[in-house]
Amino acid sequence: MPYVMVQIPRTPVPPAPRSVPTSADVARLAGVSRATVSYVLNNTSAVRISEPTRLRVHEAARELGYVPHAAARSLRAGHSRMVLMPSPTVAAGPLYSQFVHDLQQSLSHLGYTVVQYGASGLRGQEAVRAWAELRPVAVLVPGNGISAEGVAVLKRAGAKAVVALAAEHVPGGHTLILDHTDVGRLAARHLYNAGRRRIGVVVPTERGMDMFSAPRLAGVRAELAGTGATVTELRLAHTEESAVELAARWPDFGLDGVFGYNDEYSLPLMRALQDEGVRIPEDVAVVGADDLLIARLARPRLTSVAIRLPSGPALAELVDRAVHAPGTEAEYRDAIQVALVARESS
Repeated sequence: MPYVMVQIPRTPVPPAPRSVPTSADVARLAGVSRATVSYVLNNTSAVRISEPTRLRVHEAARELGYVPHAAARSLRAGHSRMVLMPSPTVAAGPLYSQFVHDLQQSLSHLGYTVVQYGASGLRGQEAVRAWAELRPVAVLVPGNGISAEGVAVLKRAGAKAVVALAAEHVPGGHTLILDHTDVGRLAARHLYNAGRRRIGVVVPTERGMDMFSAPRLAGVRAELAGTGATVTELRLAHTEESAVELAARWPDFGLDGVFGYNDEYSLPLMRALQDEGVRIPEDVAVVGADDLLIARLARPRLTSVAIRLPSGPALAELVDRAVHAPGTEAEYRDAIQVALVARESS
């Protein structure tokens, strides 16, 4: 009976996965104790370590690819070096994005890590409990998203600093008051002084924008109260189609001035008005806010209310002070400055 030789190919055996290096591995390679490794890599200043030893530990950690375990370190310390910043409920524009970038850099220089957290639809105390589960050392809450009860929950979970960027003081927490009423006041004052008496105010239709648009509209109304000038709300989405639709109905409003909420809403409306034959500023004066680069590139150049948010280093120092002295009285102060930059559109 004939036999057939069949060669079965050898299946290569994958190499065993390398184990995750530990501080014990670093200690053995550097010839020091695990405690010394911990002191060096955690930048502990309470224990004096010679510079050659520090260099040896860092070199061993680099060679092994070792990084400290953040969760374990947090358990030992009772808190992390994490500063949690819940994401705002509305789209962040260039002004806010730059503010967050500067803050992250400033906190990083102080040894903190900023983590932006998406709440995935959570609101109120439910969101606060989700933040607390991460055991951050500090929480920076944008908008009116936290109450005194929420501050208490975070502090019980170990947060040493809770800072709210809100329209009014939050009891128990540090508060940087971002009152946008003056943005509307300044825009209305400029339009009124330019002789405009029938003033429209853009109110974005996107959900969550009322936290900014409502105080700006209130500022316009307060500034023009008793002057005889009229104020008309203009609902506008941040789309070209919405701007075109609003511009098509412009004769119905009879306006001679408009505060466009901010530059990003003002410019699409301004372009749509021009396409309808409306002259700017001859027929309608337009004022935006934020004073972005696009305001200077528009034709005509857009008048805008410049807004200065708290500086990254100043807010980082406030967080650091609160972390190191959590029992001190909470600070709260006005945190934005506004100035009108007049250009050709008004």
